[in-house]
Amino acid sequence: MDILSDILHRMQLAGTLYFRTSFTSPWGVQVPSFEDVSRFHFAYRGRCLARVAGVAEPVLLEQGDLIIITRGAAHTLYCDPKTETAALPLDQMLEKSGFTGSGTLVYGEPGTSHETQLVCGHFAFNKHANHPLIQALPAYIHIRNYGAIAGHWMETALKVIGEEAGSDKLGSDLMALKMSEIIYTQALRIHLNTEGVDQPVLAGFSDTKLAKVLQAIHANPAHPWRIEELSGIASMSRTSFISKFTDNLSMTPLGYITHWRMQIARQLLVDSSASIIEIAEQVGYQSEAAFGRVFRKHFEQGPSGYRRQSRQTEQIYH
Repeated sequence: MDILSDILHRMQLAGTLYFRTSFTSPWGVQVPSFEDVSRFHFAYRGRCLARVAGVAEPVLLEQGDLIIITRGAAHTLYCDPKTETAALPLDQMLEKSGFTGSGTLVYGEPGTSHETQLVCGHFAFNKHANHPLIQALPAYIHIRNYGAIAGHWMETALKVIGEEAGSDKLGSDLMALKMSEIIYTQALRIHLNTEGVDQPVLAGFSDTKLAKVLQAIHANPAHPWRIEELSGIASMSRTSFISKFTDNLSMTPLGYITHWRMQIARQLLVDSSASIIEIAEQVGYQSEAAFGRVFRKHFEQGPSGYRRQSRQTEQIYH
């Protein structure tokens, strides 16, 4: 599995499609903040402005543009500068529109030709999952003419999502849901290969030499990696490799390995019935006690307690 796919898999990325909108001028909506999610808005038809909390300038979304609010920050969507201050909180707009959760969210003045259709949703992660790549993403990712940049197949997929989202066709919700996960992955890949090349931490995943090392670590996280072996994969001296890795990833090579092992262990504790020692061995520890000490340092509780609490929480929500 490639690095990005592995990271998103371990973070348990799950797409949840909210709805498709049909907004006619004048309109504006305030979307509240939400933890452990990335929100997205795809301009299926028309245009609008998006102001993300903490960002000075609003973003203009033209038809075909995609914006991902990477850490679920509060933001306002509106049709033109005059309507921003009058934007309604999302719950009030839902109430006024009579939206029931299915079909299209329709709001605004009837009879106007100024319509904006958005496909909106979010991507959730496990609350205990984290990775330096995701943490280093900017407050938002804006990709202009997303379908064209991502390729004809993605442009077609976006059109399908636009048709399926909010429809009452059999299987439409599942189709739109799975396609939205692909959108997120593709958007991150585009960002890493463009603006991300010059951004802290993200640059490490675009660097050819470091990418080889990261791929090796992800392919075999339980291997007893040594600096000499890793620097050899990067074709660098030991000192140069440590410096380059730490500068680009904001953590040492061995620190990254430990962090990633704990993310794998966390997921295995929740999603598998493997014993603690079996999980310890899968992530490179021959001793359950040694594994437990490292796990507790990362999650502030031992593996057994973490597994028990996670399963109790899952029972409550199901």
